[in-house]
Amino acid sequence: MTHDEIRELLHGYVDCELDLFNTREVEQHLRDCDECRSMDEQIRGLREALTSDGPAYRAPAGLRRSIRTALRREARADEKKLPAWLIFATGAAFAAVILGFALFQKIGNSHQDAIVDQVVANHVRSLLATHLVDIASSDQHTVKPWFDGKVDFAPDVHDFAMSGFPLVGGRLDYLNGKTVVALVYQRNKHPINVFIVPASAGGDTSPAPFTRRGYNLLSWVYRDMRYWVVSDLNGTELRQFANLLAR
Repeated sequence: MTHDEIRELLHGYVDCELDLFNTREVEQHLRDCDECRSMDEQIRGLREALTSDGPAYRAPAGLRRSIRTALRREARADEKKLPAWLIFATGAAFAAVILGFALFQKIGNSHQDAIVDQVVANHVRSLLATHLVDIASSDQHTVKPWFDGKVDFAPDVHDFAMSGFPLVGGRLDYLNGKTVVALVYQRNKHPINVFIVPASAGGDTSPAPFTRRGYNLLSWVYRDMRYWVVSDLNGTELRQFANLLAR
């Protein structure tokens, strides 16, 4: 099997959904491929985060007050005319609201944390493996056409050398189960990775900051594209760079 074919099977392999032949093919490939082995570990980490018992999340204070008030009002109005089982059912329904909120928040945060970890891992791997770019060029008209036919969207590519952030080149990478565009810029001696993938939903958003393992990250949606920017550059200059991308 090819490298890309193995990548497509990794999620099924982690979930034990492959037949014996494909399972052996993936296992053999993982023994020889550091990149796919790292991807396998990331997928397993995400799966564990989504299924393990996480910390308890409290509903916002306003929601808790509203639920308590509604419960007291319901009890006073109905305790004289409703059977006990119905009063209990009402309380259980409100409890389900809190439980649903906690589960939604846990899953959302776990998924986002897993992607942040993947972004940082991809950035570090690109530096350690001396595979920072597949196409090395500061010419945006050379870098952008290189992605034609390799991804099913057209990324915006610009050189910001006049602002102190020259374009270095680009490559293909893999993030959250998808092939993504990775553009590489530089600020003095600090490489900056920019991962671009079509956004799943929603309009434009402002850059949201994250930090992980000494790296600064920003993520936002602009013109239906999700951007992830990561570097060891300080947060102020990284936001300055993000503002150039989002205008």
